[in-house]
Amino acid sequence: IAYAMIDRITDDKVPLITINHGRTDTTDGRVFPYVFPLLLNPYSETSGIVNYIASKEGGLDKLKGKKIVVLYHGSPYGKETIPIYELLSQKYGFELSQIEVPHPGNEQQAQWLTIRREHPDYVVLRGWGVMNPVALKTAQKTGFPADHIVGNVWSNSEEDVIPAGDAAKGYTAITTQASGEQYPVVQEIVKTVYGAGKGNLEEKSRIGSVYHNLGIVNGILNVEAVRIAQAKFGNRTLTGDEVRWGFEHLKLDPARVEALGAKDLFHSINVSWDNHEGDGYVTFQQWDGKKWNVVSDWIAPDWKLLRPIIEKSSEAYAKEKGIKIRTAEDAEAVVSN
Repeated sequence: IAYAMIDRITDDKVPLITINHGRTDTTDGRVFPYVFPLLLNPYSETSGIVNYIASKEGGLDKLKGKKIVVLYHGSPYGKETIPIYELLSQKYGFELSQIEVPHPGNEQQAQWLTIRREHPDYVVLRGWGVMNPVALKTAQKTGFPADHIVGNVWSNSEEDVIPAGDAAKGYTAITTQASGEQYPVVQEIVKTVYGAGKGNLEEKSRIGSVYHNLGIVNGILNVEAVRIAQAKFGNRTLTGDEVRWGFEHLKLDPARVEALGAKDLFHSINVSWDNHEGDGYVTFQQWDGKKWNVVSDWIAPDWKLLRPIIEKSSEAYAKEKGIKIRTAEDAEAVVSN
């Protein structure tokens, strides 16, 4: 839907928030003013995963000679990061194999037998849906250790590990927000919303889960963007263009995140008129059989490497569609009520 709506959005001036996903080059606000892939895009995710593996090995220079297999979903989503992994492989000198799993991914014996023959140091799981628990269970059958499998952002939820049972224990995945109920903002929601019999969450066991906490962070980002916009334009119903302006000034540093009761839940965000993702900080969590535990510091992607690639793609799109590339002055010219 996000891909199909991009052409309409510019005309209708309705901001589209694609937190943790969406078309990568929409990060470039010069070309896509109304699309916001907040927190993470597929390219920054890829860089973050490679940087995490490097941290486990003792540094980026230690990646040379290592073997990494990327097991990816056979769809445009799954294939999008192929050239980025290839680029990072060339830059850091690790040996790379990329193996496709046809949708839906409920049969992976051949792929994991290939992985066993290649004997990689790490497998990156760029999965989706049923593919993820099947991958973990098949890895166990073929003798590949779960603690050397690193999942992407759509392979990082309880829904991905619980169906795999013991095979998921030790599995690690990237995330933009931590799990758990211990954060003040989560505790406040439990008290004031669920404690008052409000809300529509039927399964209270989901409180503090990956997607529950992602929803809370998404809510924080949306509310803060509107608050920032209303501080400029007035406490009233805003136009789509004014909300767009609010998101393009969404800057939450760690101190502000703590003030919002979300310290360690997520790191920060620094959206600008031309960078619609933010800082791109990620962390990594490991499944212990019952819950996720954070096992890394906050890690930033290699923006110096990625930004020119993103701009090349967005500029090609602009040329194809006849879109004028915005300037900072264009971004500040807001049509109000």
